Amino acid sequence: MSRIGNKPIIIPKGVKLEFTRNMVKVTGPKGVLEQEILTEIDLVQEGELVLVKGNDASKRTNAFRGMTRSLINNMILGSQSGFKKVLIVEGVGYRVNVNGDKLTLSVGYSNPVDFVLPASVTASAANNQITLESIDKGLLGQTAAKIRDIRKPEPYKGKGIRYENEYIARKAGKTAGKK
Repeated sequence: MSRIGNKPIIIPKGVKLEFTRNMVKVTGPKGVLEQEILTEIDLVQEGELVLVKGNDASKRTNAFRGMTRSLINNMILGSQSGFKKVLIVEGVGYRVNVNGDKLTLSVGYSNPVDFVLPASVTASAANNQITLESIDKGLLGQTAAKIRDIRKPEPYKGKGIRYENEYIARKAGKTAGKK
């Protein structure tokens, strides 16, 4: 049994949830999100609670039941308050600028790297920190991962783009000639 799939989803005030056979639409103060779900998954609304049920007891349906519950809960949280990720750019001469929906990164390459943000992701930069905000948690995480891939943190000096709470294991550099 999926422990996550067994938990009910609480619908807060100001958030409206609509579902058909294979689509879920969440409308909240920050925006509207839609997600397609499997036909083996049923949603049952009981007042302010939504329960995720599976049509059969197969292992696959049970796994997707937990995933569907998490996706719907993230949609509700995102449309209500949004999500935020912070990336830190470390390195001498490394800079970041935000101009509308375009991020310009100077991270040690011969030319600056331009990164175009998706429509529902906004960015701000201050003190070599990039703050990404969105109502879609999956898109936000994917965008942050793509930005991090431009210059991954290296283990010797720690230069690169890393998440705010990410720990980089440092390695010792070359030692002097052995005698």
